[in-house]
Amino acid sequence: MVSPKVTWLETDLFTFGLGFLMLSMGLTLTFEDFRRCMRNPWTVGVGFLAQYLIKPILGFVIAMSLKLSAPLATGLILVSCCPGGQASNVATYISKGNVALSVLMTTCSTIGAIVMTPLLTKVLAGQLVPVDAAGLAISTFQVVLVPTVVGVLAHEYFPKFTERIITITPLIGVILTTLLCASPIGQVSEVLKSQGAQLIVPVALLHAAAFALGYWLSRLSTFGESTSRTISIECGMQSSALGFLLAQKHFTNHLVAVPSAVSVVCMALGGSALAVFWRNMPISVNDKDDFKE
Repeated sequence: MVSPKVTWLETDLFTFGLGFLMLSMGLTLTFEDFRRCMRNPWTVGVGFLAQYLIKPILGFVIAMSLKLSAPLATGLILVSCCPGGQASNVATYISKGNVALSVLMTTCSTIGAIVMTPLLTKVLAGQLVPVDAAGLAISTFQVVLVPTVVGVLAHEYFPKFTERIITITPLIGVILTTLLCASPIGQVSEVLKSQGAQLIVPVALLHAAAFALGYWLSRLSTFGESTSRTISIECGMQSSALGFLLAQKHFTNHLVAVPSAVSVVCMALGGSALAVFWRNMPISVNDKDDFKE
């Protein structure tokens, strides 16, 4: 029996919680951050490419190769098309990556999700189950873009008020992140008991391959070690909570949400392990700096 302490955070409250996380991210951003994006088109662009080309293709190939059922394959593809998650910023810090670049990439992939997540899910999974691309886009817009823009505008036009708020938002964010991770597992616990084993392999494979390809794509692009670690973590750690919410709201088969729930655990474990591993791997003092402030 799963404790109701984690399962009470269902669709509407889950939406609010995820929206608050997006708002808290927006509160830390300014217009200058977006100008920095313009000054680093190649670095941010490679990260965006890894996020919305490599990872979705990985999700599709793994789902087809392992012959997952249509709803589970759709769920795996959906979560592979989601933007980078805020946990990647923490993992980047632990791994001695470039935190400023990580935050910038998370912001860009989050805004890009309004178009890319529905579009890629429709293209890659539309042959498996009906995909409401318009509904996905609207939900992503409401949960991701609106709170982020509100946060950015608040920081820009009410800086003193925002500075006071952001002293407590990290603590609230940690609590919400814990609930947003625990709730999906709790809500699909019965399915996980019967089908969890067959899902661990494809989801773990998705994350492992995304970490590896994100890193080596960066190295092949002649980026330095710090930047490569950052892009690797950004590619391998996405917003599984968003995938879970979209699956719940826009797919009738509840199995579509299960891969996102499994992804929450695999992403956290894999990202944390990789970050700690890199924490103990020194970076040369002559490491190439690919990021222009």
